[in-house]
Amino acid sequence: MGHKTELQEEKIGQLLLKHTSLTEEQLNEALEGQKESGILLGDILLRKNYITGSDIIRVLCHQLGITYLNEIKVDEIDPNITGPLPINYARQHEVLPILETDYTLTIVLNDPFKFEIINDLQEIYKREIIILVCAPLKIQDAINRVYEKATKNIVGSLEDEFDENLDLDGPIDILDSGADEAPVIKFVNSVIFRAVKEKASDIHVEPYEKETIYRFRVNGVMNEVLRQPLKTHSAVSARIKVMAKLDIAEKRLPQDGRIKIKIAGKDIDIRLSTVPVQNGERIVMRILEKSSTVKGLESLGFTGKVLKQLDELSNRKHGVVYVTGPTGSGKTTTLFALLDRINTPDKMIITVEDPVEYEISGISQIQVNHKIELTFARALRSIVRQDPDVIMVGETRDGETAGMAIEASLTGHFVLSTLHTNDAASAPTRLIDMGVQPFLIASSLIAIAAQRLIQILCIDCKLPHKMTTTELQILGIEKLPEKAQIFKSQGCPKCNFRGFAGRTTVCELLLVTDEIRTLILSKADANSIKKMAIKQGMRTLRQDALRKVFLGITSVDEMFRVINEEEMSD
Repeated sequence: MGHKTELQEEKIGQLLLKHTSLTEEQLNEALEGQKESGILLGDILLRKNYITGSDIIRVLCHQLGITYLNEIKVDEIDPNITGPLPINYARQHEVLPILETDYTLTIVLNDPFKFEIINDLQEIYKREIIILVCAPLKIQDAINRVYEKATKNIVGSLEDEFDENLDLDGPIDILDSGADEAPVIKFVNSVIFRAVKEKASDIHVEPYEKETIYRFRVNGVMNEVLRQPLKTHSAVSARIKVMAKLDIAEKRLPQDGRIKIKIAGKDIDIRLSTVPVQNGERIVMRILEKSSTVKGLESLGFTGKVLKQLDELSNRKHGVVYVTGPTGSGKTTTLFALLDRINTPDKMIITVEDPVEYEISGISQIQVNHKIELTFARALRSIVRQDPDVIMVGETRDGETAGMAIEASLTGHFVLSTLHTNDAASAPTRLIDMGVQPFLIASSLIAIAAQRLIQILCIDCKLPHKMTTTELQILGIEKLPEKAQIFKSQGCPKCNFRGFAGRTTVCELLLVTDEIRTLILSKADANSIKKMAIKQGMRTLRQDALRKVFLGITSVDEMFRVINEEEMSD
C-alpha cells in the first residue's frame, strides 16, 4: 500500500512539474521530506511556497479531464446569460455562466468539487452543467465585467436620449413599456420592477464620486444590486422626479413626492424622497403595495399570551394603545391587524394616515396632506366631531397630536397610534418629553406594544447549528431548553440565496397596571417601568426573539442583528 502511495505522489509530482513553475530540485527536496514525515506532497510544497492552491487545482483538472482556463474571454460571453443569477451569489461563490445552449450551461468555477454550486445552477437554469476551471481573481474580474455589460445593455445612452418634456397622467403600467421607449425609461422601469419582484421595501439611488450605486432593502437588510457610471445619474434622477411630478430643475433642495404605478395588475404606491448630496441627488423610493387584504395577528407572528392580550385589548371601549418601534418595524401593519379585529358593523372607525397603505371597507380613512396643512393634529380635531368609536392615528409625531389623542380617549374613544421608541417602557417618558401631562398619560394609556421584524429561515435550506459556549454566554444562558432546535441560514434558489424567506414579528406587550400608573405619575424612568412590567409577567423583545431561535424560526445571528446591545443586556 505504501509503495502505491509513493508512486501516486511521484505521478502528482511529475504533473506539477509539467503544469506549474515547480523545479526538479524543489520536487526532489519535497519528496525526501514526504518520505520522512509522511505528510502529503502537496501540503509540503504549499508550505514551502513552491506551488499555490491554484497549481494543485490545475493538476486535478488535468487528472479529471476538466479544462483549466488561463484566461476568460469576456468579449465572447453574452451578458444576458447572467440574468437569472444574482451578482452577489456569483461574487460570493466565484462562479460565472459563460455559454448556454438548449440543453447545457457552461460555467467557470475556481474549484471543480463545489457540487452544491453546480446543483444550484442546475436548479436555476434547468440545464446540464459543463464545468471549466479558472483562477479566482480572473473569475472575479470576469464577473464584474460581464455584469457591467449586462446593465449597460439596459441603460444605453441615458443622457443623450432623455426626454425632459415627458408628461405623465395616472398610474403608469410598468409592464406595458414599449420597445421604442427611451433607454432611461426602460432602465428606471426595470429597476422598479426588479425591486417589486424581489419584495424590496426601499430602493436607494446613491451618487458617489465616480459611480451611482443602486441598493434594495429586502427584509430590512440592504443589498447592492448594481452600479452605474455617475454620468447617467442626472438623467435617472430627472426621470424619477418627472414620474413623481417634482421640479426637475430644483436640485439644491430636498423634495418629496409620490409615484403611482401598476405592475402585473397590482397598484403600487411609491413614496419618493430626494436630498442633495455632494455628487448629485440621493433618492430613496419606499415601495407600498396598495392592498385591501390585511394580515391577521396570528400570521404576523403573534402567539400565545400576547395574542390573547391583544384580543382582549381590541374589545376595549376607550383608552390609548401605542405600537412602538423604529421605522420599518411593521407598526402600521400591526395596527391594521388590530383594526381588522375591531371592524364590525356596530363600530364607527376613522383613521388618519400618511400615506393610506391599506384600503379597507367599513373604515373611513383620511390622508394627511401637508401642502394644504391637513396635519395629524388638524385631522384629529375634526375626527372627534364625527362621532367615532375607534380612532387610529398613523403616527404621533408631536405633543399636540399626542395630547389630542389622549384627550379623545378620555372622552370615550378607543385610540390606536404609533410612536418612535426602542422599547415599550420608553413610551410614557417620550410622551412626557413631548409635553403631555403625566396624569393624562396615566389615566388614558392602557397598553404599549414594542416590536421588531426578524427574518424567518428558509425551510428548504436551513442547517442545524450547534451552539458554541461563546454564543450561550452572549445569550446569557447556561444551556439550551430541552426541545430547542437551533438552525443557521444557508441559501438556495427558492430564497434567492439569502437564507431567509419572509419576516415575522418579535414583540413585547406592556399592559398599564395600577403599579405602572403610579410610576408614570411619579415620572419614573423607563428602566423602572420595564422592571415592574417584567415582574408582572411581560416577555421582553429579547426573550421573544430567543423563543423564536429555540423554535427554529430564526437564527442566532439574525437575533443579534435585530435586537440591539442594550436590549440584549437587559
